[in-house]
Amino acid sequence: MIWAGEFEDLQLAQKRLAVVVPLSLVLILVLLYGLFNSLRDSLLALAGIPFAIGGGILALYVTGLPFSVSAAIGFISLFGVSVMNGILVITYYNHVRMRGVGSIDAMFHAAEQRMRPMLMTALSACIGLFPAALSHGIGSQVQRPLATVVVGGLLIGPVLLMVVVPALQTLFLQKEPSHATAHGTDRIEEHD
Repeated sequence: MIWAGEFEDLQLAQKRLAVVVPLSLVLILVLLYGLFNSLRDSLLALAGIPFAIGGGILALYVTGLPFSVSAAIGFISLFGVSVMNGILVITYYNHVRMRGVGSIDAMFHAAEQRMRPMLMTALSACIGLFPAALSHGIGSQVQRPLATVVVGGLLIGPVLLMVVVPALQTLFLQKEPSHATAHGTDRIEEHD
């Protein structure tokens, strides 16, 4: 028996997504490596993706929506947003380190200073997508799963990213010598 129609289209789209999603992750990693010239920093920037995915899956589960092609596209867009958030934190961390601040202090300062911009960006995107996530009108079969995934991922992903990236960075830096001042802590002056 051969299935045709919408089911066949769904099967073809899922096969394409099985290639596109891993390929997009590899391309993101290559671009991050080109930006940071460091595999560690590139992987740290990618660390937010699992949490954004978890938020998207949780949002689909809570709303009772099935996984669909438009939900998969929502997950791909979440990859980009969560990587952007990781880039914000890692870039600011590297900037603070260049001023001579110790690694651990620089990481926590970067997380503290980038929390507001990340949360404001996520909140504004969520507010903009809430009408699409809650709609039941014409075309909502396509827009609801995509918007629900993005809203769920943006509500959970950035918050967990700000906890996990500093923790991972601290673990990676266990063997690095401390650059603390004579008083045992680094002073970070605000220039931004």
